[in-house]
Amino acid sequence: MRDPASELDLATAWDQLQREARGTATDDRVVRFTAAGGWQATSPVNAAARALLDSLAPVAARHGRLAIAQLGQSLDGRIATESGHSHYVNGRESRVHLHRLRALVDAVVVGAGTAAADDPQLTVRHVTGRHPVRVLLDPHGRVPAELHLLNDATAPTLHLIGEGVVRPDAQAAHVTRLALPLDDGGFPPADVLDLLASRGLTRVLVEGGGVTVSRFLQADVLDRLHLLVAPLLIGSGRPGLTLPPIVTLAEALRPTARTLPCGNDTLFDLALRQPTASAL
Repeated sequence: MRDPASELDLATAWDQLQREARGTATDDRVVRFTAAGGWQATSPVNAAARALLDSLAPVAARHGRLAIAQLGQSLDGRIATESGHSHYVNGRESRVHLHRLRALVDAVVVGAGTAAADDPQLTVRHVTGRHPVRVLLDPHGRVPAELHLLNDATAPTLHLIGEGVVRPDAQAAHVTRLALPLDDGGFPPADVLDLLASRGLTRVLVEGGGVTVSRFLQADVLDRLHLLVAPLLIGSGRPGLTLPPIVTLAEALRPTARTLPCGNDTLFDLALRQPTASAL
């Protein structure tokens, strides 16, 4: 009879995922990953650990440059009400999943509108792990100086503003302010990712909001998209993804997709770019 104490548990699975993502896995590791997101353990795996490995192996095992986006939304595709209220569309398990994504990347990107509306921390709090560099896309330099990201030194912050934009407020020690050329009123997503890669930030999470994620998706620079869908009907409000109109469904995006439970929510894991498979 199998001894439950000998099974690989959630904490060990999470440790193995972080080591794989950071490139610090050792030869005696208990979980081995493929570039395509498969995994194999050297011992039995309990149900919680198996679910975690299934959901995040494709993220952790993707080496080199990675751009993944995440959105939490209702069944009818809303990320907030008309007034902007969004706490919380998704359940706690989805928030834990988001914090795990943060811990598996080098940088987390947020747009100015979402930053101003939500005043997020963009740190890892629900799980153990390293804080990513926080990247604030502020093409017109309009976010409030009181914003959490610009004042809290828990993690470094890159504040990207448009060329020629002048900010009158002083720059805190943890904030690096950089200028990027604008295109159609915003930053070209590929330019943002190239800038981050030039600073050693090759694994990037585009966290929000819907406008920013939509821009990155439209620019075809995302490798994966995680949509966390709550069993909730808002009926009106702010949409998640908004892309240019198409004439026929033949023009629609049809990425390879998986669905995984995430508490009461459902995770849609969309592979927008397929990595090359390798042997275990």
